[in-house]
Amino acid sequence: MYFSRFALPLQRIMAQQAVTYDSVMSELKARQFRPLYYLTGDESYYIDKIADWIADNVLQPEERDFNQTVLFGSDVNASQVVDAAKRYPMMAERQVIIVKEAQLIKNTEPLEKYFHQPMPSTVLVMCHKNGKLDGRKQGLVKAIKEHGVLFESMKLKERDLPAFIQNYLKTHEASIDPKSTQMIADAIGADLSRLTSELDKVLLGLPKEDRRVTPQIVEDRIGVSKDYNAFELRDAIVNRNILKANQIIKYFDENPKAGGLYALLPLVFNYFQNLMVAYYCPQKTNAEALAQWLDVKNAWGLRDYQTGMRNYTAMKVMQIIGKIREIDAKSKGLDNPNTPSGELMRELIFFIFH
Repeated sequence: MYFSRFALPLQRIMAQQAVTYDSVMSELKARQFRPLYYLTGDESYYIDKIADWIADNVLQPEERDFNQTVLFGSDVNASQVVDAAKRYPMMAERQVIIVKEAQLIKNTEPLEKYFHQPMPSTVLVMCHKNGKLDGRKQGLVKAIKEHGVLFESMKLKERDLPAFIQNYLKTHEASIDPKSTQMIADAIGADLSRLTSELDKVLLGLPKEDRRVTPQIVEDRIGVSKDYNAFELRDAIVNRNILKANQIIKYFDENPKAGGLYALLPLVFNYFQNLMVAYYCPQKTNAEALAQWLDVKNAWGLRDYQTGMRNYTAMKVMQIIGKIREIDAKSKGLDNPNTPSGELMRELIFFIFH
């Protein structure tokens, strides 16, 4: 049985710090392994990334046949997981047990007992997706944090998608302009597994001598029109470009797969909601203060709100927010038996500009 002289100090340090994806990966890459990793949350992307790294890197290839096991919560019970975790490794320093779909395991009492005294020679990874550990079980939470890592993988907020896209491409030695970033974010959304898959598709087509992602590349690789998309519609609304906004709405109406009312409403609502917040900024004429107030991380994003305050009064913004709620209700059939979505989009755009 092998013990690390660094184990206890590391446990104390991690218990005091916020557990993030980067902190977990930093410790793993330093080959500082814990006997227990409980990975939970609604965003499967980070759970899979951590579990896959452990599967690919903790053991040497020749050690995996006898010392690496993948179990599924739908096929095993808690006692079987514990029995596997209590085995000693064969001709290796440690063994790895990865439990996928851990949320499906019933009667978890044997596991809870194991968490209080895990095997130091086992790396047990519990992948609990689409939910989180019952917060009422404080003893269980404390045991996991004391002996291992409790990581909650949360959905990325829409406002953080551009930064994620830029950072992902940067790690692959590629760059992207703001318009292309927003086109991808609007088209794909916050499903990180799908988003990274689409970004990988874009990366594969980039030549070695020019690693820039442009709107034309996004159009060619992902299928989002560089001229008729949610980013361009938002830009037309911000700048009160009535002709352009109506052209895009017409395109959406004729090409439902390119965008529609359900994609438009959250986009427009989020912009005007934030614009209303901007009006409450005590120093709204100060760019730095306004950026901090809105938690905007880039100059072009801030300019949109500065432009919006010039083009829309606070009263008009409040009225637009009310109209968006009305259109949302109509789109769901409330007081609207048969008005098509294209007509509702045109009604909203007309109200915004008049």
